[in-house]
Amino acid sequence: MMAEGRKSMETELAIIGGGPAGLAAALAAREAGVEDILILERDSVLGGILNQCIHNGFGLHTFHEELTGPEYAYRFIEQVEEAKIPYLTDTMVVDLEEEEGEKYITAMNSRDGLLTIRAKAIILAMGCRERPRGALNIPGFRPAGVYSAGTAQRLVNIEGKMPGKDVVILGSGDIGLIMARRMTLEGAKVHTVAEIMPYSGGLKRNIVQCLDDFGIPLKLSTTVVKIHGKERVEGVTLAKVDGHMKPIPGTEEYIPCDTLLLSVGLLPENELTEELGAKMSPVTRGPLVNESMETSLSGVFACGNVLHVHDLVDFVSQEAALAGKAAAEWLKENRDKVTEADVILEQAEVKAEISGAAADTKRPAITVETGAHVRYTVPSKIRPDKAGEETLIRFRVDSVLKDHYLCVSYDGGLISHKKKRIMAPGEMEQVVIRHSDLDQYPDLARITVHIEAE
Repeated sequence: MMAEGRKSMETELAIIGGGPAGLAAALAAREAGVEDILILERDSVLGGILNQCIHNGFGLHTFHEELTGPEYAYRFIEQVEEAKIPYLTDTMVVDLEEEEGEKYITAMNSRDGLLTIRAKAIILAMGCRERPRGALNIPGFRPAGVYSAGTAQRLVNIEGKMPGKDVVILGSGDIGLIMARRMTLEGAKVHTVAEIMPYSGGLKRNIVQCLDDFGIPLKLSTTVVKIHGKERVEGVTLAKVDGHMKPIPGTEEYIPCDTLLLSVGLLPENELTEELGAKMSPVTRGPLVNESMETSLSGVFACGNVLHVHDLVDFVSQEAALAGKAAAEWLKENRDKVTEADVILEQAEVKAEISGAAADTKRPAITVETGAHVRYTVPSKIRPDKAGEETLIRFRVDSVLKDHYLCVSYDGGLISHKKKRIMAPGEMEQVVIRHSDLDQYPDLARITVHIEAE
């Protein structure tokens, strides 16, 4: 709600986050007819995390060419500027509320102080953050030289500072793999990348290009059990772990180093989402959404890494474009709820009901379920009457699976059965549900995505 003495603004569509998801959503919404859009970004510039990702490999799906992170971001920033979509940078959103269908955003910056923004619809595109050292419970002091991989990336690529010269990396997520190569190119010695799981959490191409090509060893089923040094990191002790992720006595290995980089997972930035009251997934820690990227709250949409952590930014852009278009359609439906045409239609429906000719043709939502080896799906519901020609279901598997079958079942009946040479948790999988096929199953209640050995 509006607070007295505080600057206030109004917009039809507010987008929280000016990274790749927020920018793509804004452009799609504008293309779909929304004129009144406002992007809120906490950094001093648009582009999000892409600004510090100076390596190439972005844009192959979206632009059909290989770009660096800043180049990819600039393509979208340029389009936002050309479309004259307004945005506020250096602006932190601190609160979200909903009252009588209106959404109220409380934000703050150095220009306006606290401000309240009233919006009809919201797209959540806040991205994700790295899991901190505190979540790992590694024994030892808190010496200088322990960084998250993303922090180290910013120091090297944007601020021009080297975190250290002798490096061990814990975790084989994509940022950790990329920083192993980056630190090596800057003259540091990367002794090893340790991964507690029996498989890498990163893309196969990054393992090859960032580790194998530079002779950096990857030690699987291995973790850091102690950090040595009081003022500055002096070394780390690694140990093998068993099937329960417990260190195996006698496998300890001491590696002298002055820097430990942590690449131990990403967490969607969803404090605001939870505060607003959206239903959340315990697996992704993002909101549950339907085929239109709409959360359990009407008029609140989510996309990008705030929804689930992606492996490719191209998929973030695709998902965000869907959210932007869906938000535009929602606004159109809710902009003028009572029009002369609506009154005429309502009168006709009443007459039809009286005559017994009316029938409710609206189909109930179909639940998308996870089966064997599937950790989660996005979306978790499909509304046949709202969906377009097809719905893309994205998901991740729970382990490395070789020569298994990717299966889809309708109410327990097997519909598709496709063999995949390899599937891994670090790479997102997807299946396409064509709505022309759904017409053959008018009573369908659940779609199950599962992996089978045969």
